[in-house]
Amino acid sequence: MTPMVHLLLLPFLLSIAAGMDLEELKGPFVDISLDVNEATAVPHPVHQFQVPAGVTGFKMSGEGLDIFKMSSDGWLYLEKPLDWSEDTHYVFIVEAVGDEDAVADTITVTVNVLDVNNNAPRFNQEVYTAVIRERRKPDVPFVQVSATDKDDPTTPNARLRYSLISQVPNNNNIFLFQIDPETGEISTTEEGEEMLKAKPGIQFSRGEERSINSLERKFDDYCPGQKIPYEQNPFFSCVATQEMKRRNLDPVEDPDYILFVRVQDLDGATATGLSATAKVYIIVQPNLWVNPGPLTIEENLKGDYPRVVAKVQSNDPDAGYSLVQKERELRFPFQIKENGEILLTEELDREQKDMYILVVFAKDSNDIEVDPPMEIQVLVKDVNDNEPVCENEETEMEIQENEPFGSEVGQLVAHDIDQPGTINSLLTYTIVSEGPSSSQSSFYIDQSNGRIQALRLLQRKEQNIYNLDIKVSDSELSTICKVIIKVIGVNNEEPEFEKNYYGNHSLAEDAEVGSTVLTIKATDTDEPDTGSSYIMFDISKGNDGDVFTVETDGKGVGYVVVAKPLDFESRSTFDLQIDARNTEPLRKGVEYTSKSTATLTVNVNDVDEAPEFMMDSMDVVVPENFTKGSVLLKINAKDPEGSEISFKLDGDDKGWLEINPATGEIKTKTKMDRETLETFDVTVTAFEKNNPDRSSERAVHVRLLDVNDNVPKLTKNNDFICMQNIKPLIIEANDGDADPFSAPFDFAFTKKSPNWKLTKRDDSSAQLQLTKKPLKEGTYSLQITVKDRAGMGIPNLFEVKICNCTAFGYCYTPPHGKSFKPPMGLTIGILVGVLGFCAIVFIIVVKRSSRNKNDNQPEDGERKPMM
Repeated sequence: MTPMVHLLLLPFLLSIAAGMDLEELKGPFVDISLDVNEATAVPHPVHQFQVPAGVTGFKMSGEGLDIFKMSSDGWLYLEKPLDWSEDTHYVFIVEAVGDEDAVADTITVTVNVLDVNNNAPRFNQEVYTAVIRERRKPDVPFVQVSATDKDDPTTPNARLRYSLISQVPNNNNIFLFQIDPETGEISTTEEGEEMLKAKPGIQFSRGEERSINSLERKFDDYCPGQKIPYEQNPFFSCVATQEMKRRNLDPVEDPDYILFVRVQDLDGATATGLSATAKVYIIVQPNLWVNPGPLTIEENLKGDYPRVVAKVQSNDPDAGYSLVQKERELRFPFQIKENGEILLTEELDREQKDMYILVVFAKDSNDIEVDPPMEIQVLVKDVNDNEPVCENEETEMEIQENEPFGSEVGQLVAHDIDQPGTINSLLTYTIVSEGPSSSQSSFYIDQSNGRIQALRLLQRKEQNIYNLDIKVSDSELSTICKVIIKVIGVNNEEPEFEKNYYGNHSLAEDAEVGSTVLTIKATDTDEPDTGSSYIMFDISKGNDGDVFTVETDGKGVGYVVVAKPLDFESRSTFDLQIDARNTEPLRKGVEYTSKSTATLTVNVNDVDEAPEFMMDSMDVVVPENFTKGSVLLKINAKDPEGSEISFKLDGDDKGWLEINPATGEIKTKTKMDRETLETFDVTVTAFEKNNPDRSSERAVHVRLLDVNDNVPKLTKNNDFICMQNIKPLIIEANDGDADPFSAPFDFAFTKKSPNWKLTKRDDSSAQLQLTKKPLKEGTYSLQITVKDRAGMGIPNLFEVKICNCTAFGYCYTPPHGKSFKPPMGLTIGILVGVLGFCAIVFIIVVKRSSRNKNDNQPEDGERKPMM
């Protein structure tokens, strides 16, 4: 642009700047980074540099020189509109010059192009097609629409949202389809699962030929007696045409449904967003693969076997069927035929198995599934084929004499293994006979639950045993249960101990639980083998913490045993009171006295026990950069006898920890490193200082949490590119840290280079590419900064050698290079050696010449040559 044009543009730029805050656009002549919106109208002032006196113009070099210009008074302005999709930033050098030379240092200007929403999203296809079957499950996608937007993907300008505009046809305004607004996946709705229906068609069985002749035969079956030729019969022509359409599916030509789908940027949240639309053509096919279950089959069903109980049909007419039992049990009374009929091979018994789950597979000739496996539930219906069963062959019960009317004697228990909760297993109870017989019934039974009650006062001296026959019935079957009722005497006597004081007994505090302290005895003169004479023992006093218990067989012998661990330090003496009691209450007016009570004393002897740890958990979780010398964990332990204890630490293979023997504090001795060892266990031993053999051990589990103490590094620092075949280089990085301080990595040039382009490939690698064809061989050093997920990283040196390559794809290197020059040291060494050799030869020649001259004088006129 000529200086004259600059002068003509200057008033226009000033008029634009007049509407702006000029102070915001001014700045010193230093390196600067500027932000400019794309598609800004030009010319547009960007920034005015304040430069020293004597500046008459500017020189620019670098990127975008056809877009950015400088006026003589320091205005940087746009001459062409910016396009973010072409380049996101420009870097160029500006030099302020006077009449002849540079007046100020050069500066670097970086212009970042800011994206504006000037690109509408576009669908990858204008038309999508899909074929689905009836009864398709909701939320299972069957097709996905996809769109792209050329705007900045990191901004809302390229954030897309999908929506369903309309559905054709849409009867009753019910949408049968839905779309995921984030992914564009289209699936059926719950209404669609129920309402989607395919066009009717002819069904062919397995192996049946699908020809016009087969169609004619089926037409004759449906419409017998037709005399019109097939080709002239409009009904047959209609059926044949529909069948051909059904076979040759074309969603675009003959769709069942058309969906209109919209995609909008700005996340679809504003009216200013740009959008695009697409169509989805859908055909609905019949779904013959329908589960016939659950099936209900009556047990013990009489008749011929095998018998058909259900039928399945695949959507593939040529599919073969197989049947397995889901539970994989040995007995499996089901089969399946080639036509999909499921057969029951024998009678079922609900009491053996009340339910079967059949799994049906439909596969083609290559044993590939053509339909998803189908699970069919078979329920076995109960019939009343089992009579009630008494729990015991004879049931014995007891009742005390003179018990009041209605007193409960006991309950008869019977079972029926038919299906619970049905009339087949509902039992009723009836007394059919009572012995000895009398004019007045002595007992009554509740018909619903078998509870037996006394109807009168019973006297043992009149009759001490009664025999009852009780009929237990379900709706059809019954059985007789026998019940023996014994009338027992009243509990007139209390139990009596053989002695009331059992003295002192000693136990070591480490006595095992279950150890017997002593045996006690009591007697009862009431009727033997009845509740009146059955004796139970109870420790009524002195047994704090339930440390002791009394075990008995009910016949008057009891064993005082240790029920819980003893502890001398907690309690050293127990004064126990033990009461003897009957299971039946004493007769009115009779009370328990001191005869039925005994006492004893148990002394616990002290034992030197090992120290005890007072901590439930010894798990430690700390960051790996835990400060050296800090307390990791304080071990809390004590000796039951109060002896002084000490601590030691074992198992620390890395030497990271140490323990204070006196306090039990575990401290870090050196820096820990999670990348070396993430978890480890050490053993802490607490022992008596005066008796180290008395010790206890506990494991301390330490887990180190990762901190961001490693920077990503390139896995290799050099590579080469062949001039004959320029290909991108793959550079990879790794980081010793774990998530979230590792991948994904960001790769960037520390200083931007116009000759190289760096593109992220995946989470841990990038692609390095030459942007210009090299003119000659050479080695280039690039500074590449790799940052981890947390933004931590440093520059990595990466050298790229550009070279001519051999046929095998490796750099060619001549034996001594193209212009071999020996090193300076080698050159000086050779020169000194040559001069030294010449000096030695010269000295030898001079000495020999002098000796010959002295020993042999030459004759007159005779001369000898000298070398």
